[in-house]
Amino acid sequence: MNWYDAVVVGAGFGGLATALELTQRGARVALCETLNYPGGCASTFHRDGYAFEAGATLFSGLGEQQLFGRWVRQLGLDVTVDWMDPLVELRTPGMRLDVFRDRERLLARLCAFPDAPARALRDFFTLQRHVADALWPLFDEPTLLPPLDVRALLHHASRALRYTPLLRWMGRPLGAVLEHHGLLRFTPLRTYVDALCQITVQCPATEAEAPFALAAMDYYWRGTGHVRGGIGQLARALAGAVSSGGGEVLYANRVKALEPVPGGWRVSARRGELLARHVVANVLPQGLMRLLGRPAEQLPSRLRELAGRVAEGWGAVMLYLVVRAPEASPPGPHHLELVRDEQAPFIEGNHLFASLSGQADTGRAPEGHRTLTVSTHVALRSLTDRPPEEQARLVASIQERMRRGLGELAPEWLEHVRHELPASPRTFERFTQREGGAVGGVPRRAGLHHYRTLGPKPVMDGLWLVGDSVFPGQSTLATALGGVRTAACISRGR
Repeated sequence: MNWYDAVVVGAGFGGLATALELTQRGARVALCETLNYPGGCASTFHRDGYAFEAGATLFSGLGEQQLFGRWVRQLGLDVTVDWMDPLVELRTPGMRLDVFRDRERLLARLCAFPDAPARALRDFFTLQRHVADALWPLFDEPTLLPPLDVRALLHHASRALRYTPLLRWMGRPLGAVLEHHGLLRFTPLRTYVDALCQITVQCPATEAEAPFALAAMDYYWRGTGHVRGGIGQLARALAGAVSSGGGEVLYANRVKALEPVPGGWRVSARRGELLARHVVANVLPQGLMRLLGRPAEQLPSRLRELAGRVAEGWGAVMLYLVVRAPEASPPGPHHLELVRDEQAPFIEGNHLFASLSGQADTGRAPEGHRTLTVSTHVALRSLTDRPPEEQARLVASIQERMRRGLGELAPEWLEHVRHELPASPRTFERFTQREGGAVGGVPRRAGLHHYRTLGPKPVMDGLWLVGDSVFPGQSTLATALGGVRTAACISRGR
């Protein structure tokens, strides 16, 4: 049996990035994936002759000088990005707000609302820009993330003053920042921020860790676009780059168990056993605990703590639709954020993110039709605390609220529905192997604990965890960056 430098478990974007970076550094790598296609939570799947996004539908890091953009350019990947403007249209019963690619245009729209506190809005967005300008370079240049060499430390030292605006708000919620600026009750901004926080840092503004949330507010302005044909195009291209770089990509090869052996790990998979000095698990903490097959008390406390935090997070209830495009609809991809009641929690059908494919997304729907992916959050605890039949009733009621929300706030897209495929967290668990169907990783609620582990650290000797539950966070870009830095750690020690 041959040894590998690393076996990567899971071809989500964290696993893809780890495998790609390791192969580029000359390591012998095997990438094992349960499904017969890559991408994990951010994949494009085919059902009934149509192609849908599994979950996430809008992605950052696609700019020329950002991680995905650099890979596309340097590796010659067959990936086309559509740059929409506006990126998203936020709709409520009493408001329409286009989110353009320019922060100043959004600020101008907010200031144009009746009785808008223009000066307070400008002061708030000035702070927001300073925080984002301090933190986003860490995403644009992976070497600024741990592990840090001397050059990176000197670079951080030269930027020390830029980090000053963060210090006051560390460990405090974004709601405190809004209150400080007198904006907590300005409904247009509060609705926009709550909606954005729910899909980025996975909690409302009143709970979100302020520096994380202020930086996340730049999401739409940092190389965010639509991958033509679906995000699966990028995932497949990266998997192809792993193969062409000398790595092995093993689809339909579910990993069943991990066992430490002298000098490394034995990986028991559907298609046989592999031996590796390092294993990188692109799974949830709960998934890694299951693969290790030990009683919880024998596992590292960090792993148990992470699993507990994920369990306090979210699942997604989905509707996958095929709809006939209405007259005069935009030809490109279109993204809607819909809120039925700004005063109610942005979950369980009250808050929807709806993404429509474009005319150029060939092969996803028949001519004249679009695929429509609609998602809403549901607390995992609200499902796991119920018996299966009650879970099913709750999910069905949420999906009915989703249909009503679409009918009220985006009726033009529901006039001619050709096909509907509903999905629940249980569906998501079945197809992604993520325990409980969890999405979004660890909610970034206010607290200094977020800063205790800011870099890749092995769970056990030679065993690493990547993905949305570990630093640097939830987005597809963040999971890929975490994979790149984990590969750098492994390469230093192998």
